[in-house]
Amino acid sequence: MIVLTGPPGAGKSTVARLLADRLSPSVHLHCDDFWHFIKQGAIAPYLPQAHRQNETVIGILANTAFGYAAGGYQVICDGIVGPWFIDAFRTMGETRGIELHYIVLRPDQDTTLHRAAGRSDDALGDPEPIRALHQQFTDIEAFEAHVLDTTRLTPEDTARSILNGLDECAFLLEPRSPLQRR
Repeated sequence: MIVLTGPPGAGKSTVARLLADRLSPSVHLHCDDFWHFIKQGAIAPYLPQAHRQNETVIGILANTAFGYAAGGYQVICDGIVGPWFIDAFRTMGETRGIELHYIVLRPDQDTTLHRAAGRSDDALGDPEPIRALHQQFTDIEAFEAHVLDTTRLTPEDTARSILNGLDECAFLLEPRSPLQRR
């Protein structure tokens, strides 16, 4: 089970597709799709008042991802899953006995803004929330070892680095002790 995260424009979806093509059997879950399932009452997920909605969506996403993983698939879950939401995945992994790899793609802010502005789909392109999200992924303390600076990497180079890191368990989140789970 792989959570591939980072700010908008970091290359998550592009790299996730490359990983899914190289891992077998594999499932690529694009997290943004789960927010689009909300048809009435949706709140932009980057707004503070969306926290409860986001907790619900992340819980559903984690259940879906680990459902596939329990079925024998290598799951790449790409989306904005900051350290503030990783416990939903971590708890599910610990409960099901499935390893969880957490990878944060983090190009520098200028590269992030440039990449996000160049997207043609309906993805977030507004610079202010992108800057704010980039900042939230900048000081992630205990998760810094899970960061991959993709400023100068192509998507193919990034996928190769991730596959090597997976082989070495470089991005593996260790299970929490019972005291940490409370």
